[in-house]
Amino acid sequence: MKKTFFSSLILFTLLWIHYPLISCTNYLVSKGASVDGSTMISYAADSHIRYGELYFRPARDWPAGSMVTIYDRGTARPIGQIPQVSHTYQTIGFMNEHQLSIGESTFGGRSELVDTTGIMDYGALMFLVLERTKTAREAIQLIAQLVEEYGYASSGESFSIGDPNEVWIMEIIGKGTNLQVDKKSRQHKNVDKGAVWVAVRIPDGYISAHANHARITTFPKSDGKTSITDRQWEKLNGEDVRVIYSHDVVDFARAKGYFKGDEADFSFSDIYAPIDFEAARFCELRVWSMFNHVSDHMEPYWDYACGYDLDNRMPLFIKPDRKLSPHDLIEFKRDYLQGTELDMSKDAGAGPFGLPYRWRPLTWKYEDREYLNERVTVTQQTGFSYVSQMRSWLPDPIGGIIWFGVDDAGPSVHVPFYCGINNVPQSWKEGYGDILTYTDDAAFWVFNRVAHFTYLFYDRVMPDLKKVQNELEQKFIVQSNAIDLAADQLYAHDPELAINLITQFSSSMANLTIQRWKELGEFLLVKYLDGNIKYEHDGEFVRNPWGYPKSPKWVDYPDQFKKIIIDDTGDRFLIPE
Repeated sequence: MKKTFFSSLILFTLLWIHYPLISCTNYLVSKGASVDGSTMISYAADSHIRYGELYFRPARDWPAGSMVTIYDRGTARPIGQIPQVSHTYQTIGFMNEHQLSIGESTFGGRSELVDTTGIMDYGALMFLVLERTKTAREAIQLIAQLVEEYGYASSGESFSIGDPNEVWIMEIIGKGTNLQVDKKSRQHKNVDKGAVWVAVRIPDGYISAHANHARITTFPKSDGKTSITDRQWEKLNGEDVRVIYSHDVVDFARAKGYFKGDEADFSFSDIYAPIDFEAARFCELRVWSMFNHVSDHMEPYWDYACGYDLDNRMPLFIKPDRKLSPHDLIEFKRDYLQGTELDMSKDAGAGPFGLPYRWRPLTWKYEDREYLNERVTVTQQTGFSYVSQMRSWLPDPIGGIIWFGVDDAGPSVHVPFYCGINNVPQSWKEGYGDILTYTDDAAFWVFNRVAHFTYLFYDRVMPDLKKVQNELEQKFIVQSNAIDLAADQLYAHDPELAINLITQFSSSMANLTIQRWKELGEFLLVKYLDGNIKYEHDGEFVRNPWGYPKSPKWVDYPDQFKKIIIDDTGDRFLIPE
């Protein structure tokens, strides 16, 4: 019975780990690489079933003996319980009241290293570190301790972790399932419980990114390993520490037969998640594209990112040619390889209206040969995305902003929510509608309705949408700067009034966005009804002197699309001379 149970779990896990390989894109920006000295991380929760909603958990004191139920992030299946701490911090999205923020992308890695007995999955780790820690290093320590004690329930994972002073990338993978009978309890236990991991601090002035493939290759061993003892962690909290890693990250690889070389040559990614064509093309290409926006030195890595030169690995981090703002990261989320030979809007798959999306599956076959659809950063199946901005010179409730958007980041809007707010507007709240329950004024569904309209006539509709998108996002930038100053001054004298101010601002901007997006959806429906394009001026549709609508215009199909039709049908539609 136990053997059948564990066999079923292993099969379920192996089927599951391939799915996340097409999900989630993250960026990391150090203080010296941002325009204002803030740190930033970003995250896109790409999933075909993830609902876009803004999680909000107020700070809370818990009675002794309280327990936390751990749920699998991909299925909501309860997988275990652990003791609750006496106090948990307020969290909004994936940022807490101390401006600590976290994001993730799943890289899978070696399938035999999934621990089917662990209960600490990647989603639980994210929520628990936000509720229990204040800094990126504390978060890394807690992740290591939790998986050591309770077992790691996910496949390979990359975490972006940032606080107002530092940003770190942490990569982790389990040790597999090695069940043996414990002599005392006579119960089966996994003697390989835990995980191997590496965490690297992004140097000041540099940026990094990850997108579903492990990116840490070789790393300096001089900073020392940790055995998760208090003394060791205290030592590793020094400012000069660049890397923290599990004590057995190399030894475990040797024991499994994955690695036999010199320790200095050990590469976490190459050993625990070997690169292949799909990992490069579907994952590393997204990292390349982000780097390419801010660096003139990425051309040598193009063939690697396309999957053709896997030996020429990209660096983990680069120094950008310019400093970045939150709005830059938001725009990078909208990338579909425009400006490259793989521009998704330029080939026949884009149809007559330049649509830079391809519906799944990601790969397809024709005449016994396999082909791919590009997996670019912007994607229709995003549940939500955000940019977390952490600012050390402001009080924590005001310093942390999560620029949050729901649905596809291309036609969406990212709204600023301060980490110190005391409530979330109804349309954005967790549990207001879900992926199977349409709710007319839920932010996720409001943006989905407009997004699906843009997919019909993409190159026609997007200029109208971008106009409103820019109008709102630029408004947020200007007004949040003013709110920063006012709230900072107010906080020194009356923190409660300052919290009310930032809450009112975030709520009003969120509600304004929903109202404006509903109006945009109505405008687009009228303007492009039935494939026509109605004349309008400054948002008002044009009528003739007698009040009747002016006749609409039509835009001809592009020559590229005409040629496809002619190549397919020959002279079937040719008008005789």
